[in-house]
Amino acid sequence: MSATIRAATGEDAQAIGQLAQEFQGYLHGLGDQTQFAFTAETYLRDGFGSNPAFAGLVAELDGEVIGYLLYHFGYDTDRAMRLMHVIDLYVREAQRRRGVGEALMRAAAEICREAEGREMIWAVFMPNTLAFRFYERLGAKYIQELRFMYWPVPSP
Repeated sequence: MSATIRAATGEDAQAIGQLAQEFQGYLHGLGDQTQFAFTAETYLRDGFGSNPAFAGLVAELDGEVIGYLLYHFGYDTDRAMRLMHVIDLYVREAQRRRGVGEALMRAAAEICREAEGREMIWAVFMPNTLAFRFYERLGAKYIQELRFMYWPVPSP
């Protein structure tokens, strides 16, 4: 089996929305209490137009989208380098352990290189040991010195 990796388009909205819903269910099953809001509609609203918030890749097998990876670029001033933030990576459960996730990550790494990025970063939900093992097999390293924080922007 060999999946095709290609750039995600607006035509992929329904498939990505369905996969995102599966991903959200998987994370809820691990105890994630997030009230997920990402759908096919938000994919189209936020991923396209004059100022897209992200870009993406899809893995396709026999014309069916079986996985996706969404990303955006950032910058690390401490090390003066461009970074790619992977914001979502999901492969349909029946297609896992067949190289699809790795192919998506390697394609994203190539995009990062082409954009003069030198590192990819992402967050993993702590109970998601399957993801941790996958990323470790790729050679990913933990960031021990940092903790991610967030601040909801106050309304005016």
